[in-house]
Amino acid sequence: MTVTSDDLENMAKLARVQLATSLPGPKPICLIGTRSATGSPNLAPFSSITHLGSNPVLIGMVTRPDTVDRHTLSNILETKEWTINHVTREIVEQAHQCSARYPDDTSEFDATDLTEFQHPEIHSPFVAESPLRIALTLEEVIDISSNNTRLIVGRVKLIDLPNHQIADDGSLDLAHLGTLASTALDTYFSLTQIAKLPYAKPLQTFP
Repeated sequence: MTVTSDDLENMAKLARVQLATSLPGPKPICLIGTRSATGSPNLAPFSSITHLGSNPVLIGMVTRPDTVDRHTLSNILETKEWTINHVTREIVEQAHQCSARYPDDTSEFDATDLTEFQHPEIHSPFVAESPLRIALTLEEVIDISSNNTRLIVGRVKLIDLPNHQIADDGSLDLAHLGTLASTALDTYFSLTQIAKLPYAKPLQTFP
C-alpha cells in the first residue's frame, strides 16, 4: 500500500489524525499536570513529549493549535510551570479519560478518581499513582507556523521517584516502573527491555 500527500489531504480528519500520530511509532504517554493562576488543577494526556538536551536538562512537548480552549497551554503560559506524570497499566483508562473536554472548573482528578499529590515546592499538581513524576519550569515557547502548533520547552526542576532509584549510569528502568507508550489517539503499549548496549564507537564488529 502506498499513501501519497494527496491521499492524506483527502482522508477523513479523524483517520488522518490516527495515521499521523502512528507514523513515528510508540511514544511516551504521560499526564501533564497544571494549575491555573486561580488554583484550579488540570490533567491532560500528551504523547508529543521529547528530550531536547541534557545541559541543562530540557524536555519539550507540542501543543495543538489553540483554536479552542487549551487549559494546559493557558495554565503553562500563566504560571510558567507544569508536571509530567508517567502513565502505567493501572491508570491507563483514567489517563485516557482525561482527554475528554471537561469545562475549566472541572478537575480531571475528581472526574477520573486519580489522586492529586502536591509537592511543597511545586505549584502544579502531581499524580500520586504515577511512578515517575517530573516538574518543569518554562524556558521558551516556539511557534510552529506550518500548522499553528507550539513547542513548549521546559527545564527540569525536580524528579520524583517514590519507589525507584536512578542507576549509577543515570539510567531508569522504565519497564520495571511499568510506564506505557502510545500511538494514535487510543492505543497503548507496555515496555519490554530487549537489550542494553555499550556506548557505540567506530570500527565496532558484529558476529
